[in-house]
Amino acid sequence: MMKIFFVLLCFFLFPSEMVAQVADTPFVQPVSVKYHPDKEMQGSTLKKVVVDDNDVVYVLTSSGLCRTSDREIVKDLRYRPLADRIPVDVTTQEHTGYLYYLYKNAFLSNADAGKPYGALPEGRYHKIAVAADGSILLAGDRVLGFYSKGKLHPVAFDGGQIIAIRAYKGIFYVLCPGGVYQLSGGKLSPDHQGKGLKTFAFKAGEMLLGTAAGYYGVNRLTGDTSLSLQRKIPIRDIDRLMMVHGKLWAGTGQGAFMKRDTAGFNYYASKRWLNEDSVISMASDHKGNIYLLTPTGLNEIRFTRQTFLQKAQYFQQIIRQRHIRYGLLASVRMNTPGDLATAELIDTDNDGLWTSFYLGSQAFRYAVTGDAVARRYAWESFTAYERLLSINPLKGFPSRTFARSGVSVSDPSAWRPSADSGWQWKGTTSSDEFVGYIFVAAVMDAFVAKTKAEHKRVADFIDKILSHIISHHYNFVDVDGKPTLWGRWNPEYINGYAKTISDRKLGSTDLIAGLELGYALTGKVLYKTEALRLMNTDGYLDNILISPYNIRATPGYSYQGHDMGMGPWNHSDDEMEFLSYWVLYHYAFNKTLQQKFGKAIREYWEIEAPEKNPVWNLITLGTEGSFDKKATLWYMREFPMDQIRWTIDNTVRHDLIFLKPNFRQQFTEKVLSPEEQPIHRYNANAFDLKGGDGGRTELTGADYLLPYWMARYLKVLGSGGD
Repeated sequence: MMKIFFVLLCFFLFPSEMVAQVADTPFVQPVSVKYHPDKEMQGSTLKKVVVDDNDVVYVLTSSGLCRTSDREIVKDLRYRPLADRIPVDVTTQEHTGYLYYLYKNAFLSNADAGKPYGALPEGRYHKIAVAADGSILLAGDRVLGFYSKGKLHPVAFDGGQIIAIRAYKGIFYVLCPGGVYQLSGGKLSPDHQGKGLKTFAFKAGEMLLGTAAGYYGVNRLTGDTSLSLQRKIPIRDIDRLMMVHGKLWAGTGQGAFMKRDTAGFNYYASKRWLNEDSVISMASDHKGNIYLLTPTGLNEIRFTRQTFLQKAQYFQQIIRQRHIRYGLLASVRMNTPGDLATAELIDTDNDGLWTSFYLGSQAFRYAVTGDAVARRYAWESFTAYERLLSINPLKGFPSRTFARSGVSVSDPSAWRPSADSGWQWKGTTSSDEFVGYIFVAAVMDAFVAKTKAEHKRVADFIDKILSHIISHHYNFVDVDGKPTLWGRWNPEYINGYAKTISDRKLGSTDLIAGLELGYALTGKVLYKTEALRLMNTDGYLDNILISPYNIRATPGYSYQGHDMGMGPWNHSDDEMEFLSYWVLYHYAFNKTLQQKFGKAIREYWEIEAPEKNPVWNLITLGTEGSFDKKATLWYMREFPMDQIRWTIDNTVRHDLIFLKPNFRQQFTEKVLSPEEQPIHRYNANAFDLKGGDGGRTELTGADYLLPYWMARYLKVLGSGGD
C-alpha cells in the first residue's frame, strides 16, 4: 500500500508536462454598482448623468440636481441657495471639469469663486456646453446662443432640430439628424452632412457618429469618411457615444457596449450590469469607471484591479457566508429576485456533485498552503458525504442529499423519511453523484488525510459505495429494490448503447476510475480483478477509448422513455468525464493503461477546447499534460463576480458569428466571455446565448475556486501573496 501511495503521489505532484508559472499580478475586473433614487427622489424623472473634476457623480432629475451617496441617488443639498432650484441642464467645462448649471433664465457655476453667471431669456434654452476658455454655447430645440465675455449673442441657425451640443478642443459642435455644424470664432458653419444622426463623440482627429443602423467616423479636418458604417456590433441602434481613455462606449436601448483594443466588444446588458437595459445618458470619472443612467436608476461599471488570489478570497467568503448547508455546497433562492436579504439555502438533485467542486478546491488549497482552515473545511464537507450514506437504511447506498423533514425543493417525490428523527433523505441517486464521490475521495486521500485513521475513513467511504454497486450487479439500488434510472454500470446496460452514444464511453470511464481508486485505497483485490475483467472481457477499455469525435446523433435507441441517441451533445457528460479522468489517470494499474487513458483524455480535451473551460484544461494538464494556458487564465479573469442567475439574451447581438445548427450546439464561432454568458455550472453549454431565471437564484463561485487552487497546485499561477 505504501508503494502504491508513493507512485500515486508522484503522479499528483509531477504532471507529464510542466508549464511556466504566471505571476499573480493584478488585472482589471469590472463589477456592477447600482444606485437607486432614495425615498425623496422616487417618482422623479431621471434625465442626465455628469461627473465633475472631483469625481462627484451628479444626476439631473425633474425634481432637481442629485448626487450619489451610499448607492443611492440623493438630493444635492450642499449649496443651499441652489438646493431647491431645478436646472434644465447641467454640464462640465471642457478640460477643467467644473460643473455648470443651466436654469430657465440663467446659467451659473460655483467654480472660479462663483463668478460664472449669465442672465438668459426665459425658457429659450435647455442645453449648455462650456469650452475651456469659458465661452458657452446654449441651445433650444431649434435656436442657438453664444455667450462670451459677459454677452449673449444670438446665432443664426436653420439646421433643424438640435439633438446635442458639445465643446471639443475649443470648438463647439451642434448635432442635428441631418448633419453636424461647428461654431468657431462666433461663426457657425456646416461640418458634416449625414442622415438619421443620433449621437456623436470625438477621438483625436476623428468624429464618430451614431445612427439607428450603426456608427461611422469622419476625419475632422477633411470631412472624409475615416471609418465605414460599423454594423457588426452588439446593438446597431445607438443612442449615445462616448470616448473614455481611448475606448469607444455606446449606449443603446438594449444595454451598452465598449469597443475593445483588440477585436470585438464587451457587452453590458441584463441586470447583471444594469437595473434596466435602456441607457439614456453616460458619463465617466477620472479612473475610467462608467456611469450608465436608465429611466429608473444609475449603474456604475467599476473597473477594479485585483489578483486571482483576491478573487478566490472573495468567492471563499461568500460561500462560507451564504452557501454551506450542513457541509454541502448549496445554491440560494431569493424570494425577491436579486435581493440576497431574502435568500434561502436550497437542495438540488446533485448536491454531492456540486459539493465536490468546493471540497476539491479546499483539498488543493491545503496541498498548496498547508492552511489548517482549508483542511477543516474539507473535512466538514466530507462529513456531509459520510452522512449521505448513514442517513438512509440501505447498505452502501449514497443519498443524493438530505434535509430536515418538511423542507425540500427539487423533485419532492424522491424524498424518503430517515430513521434519524426529524430528517429526510433523497434517493434516485445517479452516476453524476458517483463521479463526485470518487473525485472527493481521491483528493481527500491524496492531499488532506494525514493519519492512518483518516486514510481509512476515506477508504471506508468509497469501499461502502463500491460494495453496494458490485453486490447489486453494478447498479445503485433504491428503496424499491430497483436500480435507479441513472445509476447503472452493468455490461448489459453500458454495452447496450451504440458506440456513437456518449453514455457507453462515460459509464465505462466512471466505473473503472472508481474501481481503480477502491483498489488503491483499500487494497481489496476484488476491485482490481473486477476492473480488469470489465476492461478486458466486457470491452470497458475499448469503451473508454472511444473517440469523442465519434459521438453523434444516433436515432433508434430509447431507454425508459428517454431518447438517448438523438442528442444534442450532453454537456453534463463533459463534467463527469473530466472529474473521472483525474481519478482514472492517477490510479491506473500500470503505465501502459495510463498512457492509453492519457490518449483518451487528450482527445476529449481537444474537442472541448473551444469552450476554454479552466477545469478541463487543468485536469488535462495534471494528467496527460496538454494545456491551453491562455484560455485558462482568460476564463478565470473573465469569470463574473456576480453569480446571480439574471436572465441574459445574447441572441439580439449583431457582432457574433453564428454557426449552422450542429450536434454539439456550438452556436457561435467563439465562446463569449463568461461575463456575458448566462450564469451556469460546468454541466451546461458555454455556447448558450440565452439563460437565467430572472435573478431568483445565486450560484456559489466554486466553479472559480476549484480551477484557481488547481492552477496554484500545478504551478500555473504564483501565490499572489497568501
